[in-house]
Amino acid sequence: MNILGIETSCDETAAAVVRDGRDVLSNTILSQIKLHAPYGGVVPEIASRNHVEALPHVLETAIGDSGLDWDAIDAVAVTYGPGLSSSLMVGMAAAKALSQSLDRPLVAINHLEAHLYSIFLDPDLPDPEALGPLLVLLVSGGHSCLVDVEALGRYRLLGQTMDDAAGEAFDKGATLLGLGYPGGPQIENAARAGDPTAIDFPRSRQRKLTARVGDLDVDCCFSFSGLKTALLYYLKKHPAFDLADVAAGYQEAIVDTLVARTRDGLTKSGHKVLAAVGGVALNGRLRLKLEQLAQEEGVRLIPAGRAYCTDNAAMIAGLAGAGRGLRGADAMSADANPNLCVAAS
Repeated sequence: MNILGIETSCDETAAAVVRDGRDVLSNTILSQIKLHAPYGGVVPEIASRNHVEALPHVLETAIGDSGLDWDAIDAVAVTYGPGLSSSLMVGMAAAKALSQSLDRPLVAINHLEAHLYSIFLDPDLPDPEALGPLLVLLVSGGHSCLVDVEALGRYRLLGQTMDDAAGEAFDKGATLLGLGYPGGPQIENAARAGDPTAIDFPRSRQRKLTARVGDLDVDCCFSFSGLKTALLYYLKKHPAFDLADVAAGYQEAIVDTLVARTRDGLTKSGHKVLAAVGGVALNGRLRLKLEQLAQEEGVRLIPAGRAYCTDNAAMIAGLAGAGRGLRGADAMSADANPNLCVAAS
């Protein structure tokens, strides 16, 4: 099965062709970072407008790079949520039109489940059924959560952020520091020359059962809004701050919070395999500390490949090739679902 994937959930316009759910034949991503950088974050209207303009070229590039022609495509897969509603609708409209014009099945894919699947785009990994249950740390600009993956399609959300996502905390911190957008790479670069122990920023956690926690495990939930406030007050109190030390300390607080909650998740789940996926999983400091955690806990760490951490269409096509997603009439009638949860179909 050669599946064409389309991903437009936020500000990346992406298309890819994946064979049999694992073999990535092409993976084309057009970033809009330069368009959104002046605003310090993604502007939905700009994102959707540029998806409309860029998607035809991105699709042609993905097909060309795959070495196939359009007739060799067996199905079209597309993200239907979560994400920005206006961006999702662009990709879905294109995918539905292609499905009808090519007379090929349509598959509607959950973006978060695709991130969980992204580790299996590594050809050296065994099939999902052979790997066994695992704990996944999913960290991106819009999501931070711990997911117990029993098997493909069987997920239990252990915990998630109660306020800002980790990527959002990086972006807001970078704005306060005047570093620009996107915040994660900017802070990581600035932190390389700093001392992560010079400034002790708080490692916040959710300590009480509240309506927001619901059925989640309070020990596996994250909180980053207090850290952002602590940074703001520190900068006001220390106008002549050392940028490298502040960036290093702020990054360390985010990473330590993620690692501490992941340790709790490993203890509660008992799993011996840990995966890290999503854009924030590219952070070098986080990868290093997760490696240390894996060694201490005696578990196997599997980070998603660097090409598949940020939003991409290969994970969309791959998951569809693995048999997941809405299909047939359900896919054609599906609407964009900006609030789709990780455990949804």
